Amino acid sequence: MKKTWTVGTRGSKLALTQTNLVIDRLKTIYPSFDFSIEIIKTTGDSVWDTPLYLIGEKGLFIKEIEEALAHGDIDLAVHSMKDLPTDLHEGCSLSAVLPREDPRDTFVSLTYERLIDTPPGARIGTSSMRRKAQLLALRPDLEIVPLRGNVDTRLRKLAELDLDGVVLAYAGLKRMGFADKVKEMLPFEVMVPPSGQGAIGIETRASDEAAEMVVPLDDPVTRGEVTLERLFQVGVGGGCSVPLGINASLSHERVTLHAVFGTEEGGIIFRERAEGAKEEAEGIVRRMLGELKRAQAGA
Repeated sequence: MKKTWTVGTRGSKLALTQTNLVIDRLKTIYPSFDFSIEIIKTTGDSVWDTPLYLIGEKGLFIKEIEEALAHGDIDLAVHSMKDLPTDLHEGCSLSAVLPREDPRDTFVSLTYERLIDTPPGARIGTSSMRRKAQLLALRPDLEIVPLRGNVDTRLRKLAELDLDGVVLAYAGLKRMGFADKVKEMLPFEVMVPPSGQGAIGIETRASDEAAEMVVPLDDPVTRGEVTLERLFQVGVGGGCSVPLGINASLSHERVTLHAVFGTEEGGIIFRERAEGAKEEAEGIVRRMLGELKRAQAGA
């Protein structure tokens, strides 16, 4: 096995933080190996004035990285699992999924302790269709203000745009050192996160020795959870253009699933919580998909 490796990633502070986390863990296992970082600019990093769901492409934050991986320019790629499409580039594989951070979304505000405390007509920042649908289902009075950018950028715009609050993933805030900014952890009953939120994935060429090298980093519980979430995601179709939330939690041989599907205008077509034995998990996912399709047909 070779001892020098190139790791591909986006150039955002969060992406680099996650990549260095992966490299630190690999160095612990392989102290004689050397790792270098190759920053790759993706489509999603190039367009900041348009909500992601309006761009109309899958893999906005990984396409160029996967191409570099497939061409042999890098040996492995580090992704936020929520950005990784269910259909990977030909010849590539998801070779490891690290233990997941808390997948919940959070409410961050300079003034209010809870989302429910904000006044009528409060201005809440997010460019996510999924978050917008669930926020407006909870509070139709809210004004949703489009807000894109890195974690630190969105925190800065909280004051610059005179927002009453923003909704951000806890995992990104914690990894960036901003966990103290969190006012409220939003329960799944209020805000179901997207598939893979809080998890870091390592993609390699399927037949490459890098795939074998990263196996020790793979967490079976997190892989099981994101596999179920991605199964549901495949059944629904779409990426950032679909207001879909899905979370699977595996614990003590049991699985708990939360799913929501809404509309950009704030309507919720489908919301369900299901629980069962771990071995029944895929069947529960397929049953929920059937119920979602019936709800869509009714709507």
